[in-house]
Amino acid sequence: MGKKMMHIGLEPGAVGRYVFLPGSPERTEKIAAYFDDPKEIAYNREFRTFVGELDGVKVAVTSTGIGGPSAAIAVEELYQCGADTMLRVGTCASTSRKVSLGDVVIPNGAVRMEGVSTHYLPIEFPAVPDFQVVKAAQQAAQKLGLPYNIGVTITKASFYTQTAPETKPVGPELIYRWEAYEKGGATSTSMECSVLFTVGASLGIRTGCVMASATNCKDYSENGRKSDIDIEDRAIRTAIETMRVLIAKDKENA
Repeated sequence: MGKKMMHIGLEPGAVGRYVFLPGSPERTEKIAAYFDDPKEIAYNREFRTFVGELDGVKVAVTSTGIGGPSAAIAVEELYQCGADTMLRVGTCASTSRKVSLGDVVIPNGAVRMEGVSTHYLPIEFPAVPDFQVVKAAQQAAQKLGLPYNIGVTITKASFYTQTAPETKPVGPELIYRWEAYEKGGATSTSMECSVLFTVGASLGIRTGCVMASATNCKDYSENGRKSDIDIEDRAIRTAIETMRVLIAKDKENA
């Protein structure tokens, strides 16, 4: 054991290889409910961590808060604590008719519409997850019988420049870029994926993302909260199954 990390409040060795990364601290408890012998070991600022076991292997869940800066901090510090496989779990908004309310979304790439990732890799470098993680997530969604989409997601730096770009001084530029991304086939948007993928690439670790859409196409109302579908539960169950697939594969290859 050594000195605790500045932000997440964990010592090296406190977590195993496998970590779930929700945004919400409240969601950590819901994910940890799937662990064997879950235990909360740290809660500092937006970073709340539980550890436990999944299929006999040590796993953890750490919340990252909203957006890229805090997500990058979490990934960096968890890596220093021993993690090398990190899976974001959360919700997103649909930007395509291919994704409906409640659908599981598995990004195979992310638009870098934020600033954090450029501090790690040049803008020409693509933000992509580990291919094995994408395959595991697809297998998980299929096993659970959930509708899913694999495609490009948009990682933005600001929520309200998406939902009300016309109200911003640079509104015309924002609208132009959003329309371009959508015409290019982007199917969803959230606020952490491209950061996770690029920070992970710079560290040489596996990353991926499992989300569930809280909206229908470009409908940014709160319809997800009024739906009979438990959107959060779909994302969590798919993520848990994804990690189980990865753990089993790693055991085979050990």
